[in-house]
Amino acid sequence: MPPEYTMAAGVGYPPDIMNRNRTPRLIRFNKPYGVLSQFTPEGKWRGLKDFIDVPGVYAAGRLDADSEGLLLLTDDGRLQAQIADPHFKLEKTYWVQVEGEPDETALAALRQGVQLKEGLTRPARARLLVPPPALWERDPPIRVRRAIPTAWIELIITEGRNRQVRRMTAAVGLPTLRLIRMAIGPYNLEGIAPGTWSEVS
Repeated sequence: MPPEYTMAAGVGYPPDIMNRNRTPRLIRFNKPYGVLSQFTPEGKWRGLKDFIDVPGVYAAGRLDADSEGLLLLTDDGRLQAQIADPHFKLEKTYWVQVEGEPDETALAALRQGVQLKEGLTRPARARLLVPPPALWERDPPIRVRRAIPTAWIELIITEGRNRQVRRMTAAVGLPTLRLIRMAIGPYNLEGIAPGTWSEVS
């Protein structure tokens, strides 16, 4: 994994989970573009069964088929809820390639909260990634217009609204071209190539 997007590894279970007799299984998966957050394929989208052959685990939360990056799977319902339920306000870190050049006004709007159809988003953390991160190539590649520059933003949110990151960047005039979830709370993509997975020990 290129050092430009290496993040500090954190793989600890929540304290209340550690006190239980049975240790839950937890899997970190680097989901490629075009893969659903479920084992069964639908239409043109592939399912997790093409990549993960582990019985009894299910995705903790969702990641859209046209997004990439970290998806957590577990066999423990309580842990699944702690990861996926916005009530716990677990931070989710995204690296977003946008069309246009983000200025401080746009970044400030993302930080303060963006008005979406269903209401104002929670305050987020947003910063410009300079230089752009060195990442794997997407298959298929994004569509880029030569006359319009692109940039990368790191956006950290504690919600899970439908297609929230894409809608937030669009609201500040920066359409999303590519979206990668880099981390969920203490769990991240450290050492996991696209399409592969690693069990948290």
